[in-house]
Amino acid sequence: MPAARADSDAVQLAVGAAGLLWRWRLELSIVTVLGLGFALLAGALDEVAAGLLVAAVASGVLVAPWSRRLLGRGLRAAAIRRAWWRAWTDCELPRVRAGRVTQVPAGERVRVRASRGSSLEHVEQRAEELAVCLQAREVRVARDPDNAATGTVTLVRRDPLAGVVSVPWPHRDAERLSLWAPIPVGVDELGATVTIALPERNVLLGGEPGAGKSAALSVLVATAALDPGARVWLLDGKLVELSVWAPCAQRLAGPDVGEAIELLRALRSEMEARYRELLARGKRKVTREDGLALHLLACDELAFYLGCEDRKQQREFAELLRDLVARGRAAGVIVCAATQKPASDVVPSVLRDLFGFRLALRCNTPQASDTILGQGWATLGHSAASIAPGQRGVGLLLAEDGTPARLRGFHLGDAEVDELATRAAALRADGWLAIEEATA
Repeated sequence: MPAARADSDAVQLAVGAAGLLWRWRLELSIVTVLGLGFALLAGALDEVAAGLLVAAVASGVLVAPWSRRLLGRGLRAAAIRRAWWRAWTDCELPRVRAGRVTQVPAGERVRVRASRGSSLEHVEQRAEELAVCLQAREVRVARDPDNAATGTVTLVRRDPLAGVVSVPWPHRDAERLSLWAPIPVGVDELGATVTIALPERNVLLGGEPGAGKSAALSVLVATAALDPGARVWLLDGKLVELSVWAPCAQRLAGPDVGEAIELLRALRSEMEARYRELLARGKRKVTREDGLALHLLACDELAFYLGCEDRKQQREFAELLRDLVARGRAAGVIVCAATQKPASDVVPSVLRDLFGFRLALRCNTPQASDTILGQGWATLGHSAASIAPGQRGVGLLLAEDGTPARLRGFHLGDAEVDELATRAAALRADGWLAIEEATA
């Protein structure tokens, strides 16, 4: 027994030593290369000259920007992998190996692979403890959709969106746009541009006053206005946010619920006519190749219209809007609505749940965030209540990926909005003149 135990201890010691050497392989390789270089040069030259030559080569590597960056990234990645090994060992997790490490604005992204008997769910459940071990603000785990064993762990060390006041919209100088193309709406924590495709989608925007809802809505309206083939319909409960786009719109209704209902009726008539046209063409939905116009309905201050004192008007408005959101998708009708808190006592659940895309800007409570994104997201760590009060334009976007992504929305100043609206009106006027000349 003592001999068997000694053999077992020796094996464990050897495995541990091998693992230690492997984890320090980059640093050991550098030291080994320098040592071998010195030994070879010392055989041909004296030791002083060999030492000076090796030091000159090492200094050249450190002085050259590209090699210094490459070496720094390699050493940093090796340190992160060792820290990851210590972290899951300290947390007594099954083995989850760390691979490639990439620097991102928020910190580092680590490719990981779960060994047999473990899962990335174990890592996600112990994310808070891992963050403490890794001295990070937060640890986020994302599993690959095609392989449960692999995924990405983001070590969040800073908030890359905190120090940015505003980010200009990339299309602010565009002469014309297409509503069929993906629309850039913001920049995520990795510095990548976030886009959404609006055809066959509806968007609900929510957040506290001053969080940036109207600015986010303006980006969507500007895209539709700069598409001469699109039709824009506007509902503005304040009359000052969307009125600048009036020359580009089919109709604009202000803080008059009766006028808003007439607008929705007119748009529903367009939707019914579109379905008859699709039936005649033998098609089930509008496609880009059909040459048929997309209709964008933008509603600012949705709660104003749904909270009017006249119960009959309130119900009719809600039913008309619900019908457009429910049936308009295949007919090319896109509804984008903004409100502060779409709670069920303000926005009926049967209407709110039909919006596929959600943008939650700063909220006061996790419950308010969940009314926008959907129940349960706050408990999973996706809460707009965690956004600092001064971070206007920062929000959580629930779109194609199915998981809320934190971003800073692109900003359009008043002067830029005026310029875009003027450009869009001129573009549409040219189109109308061309149609009149063709029919004359």
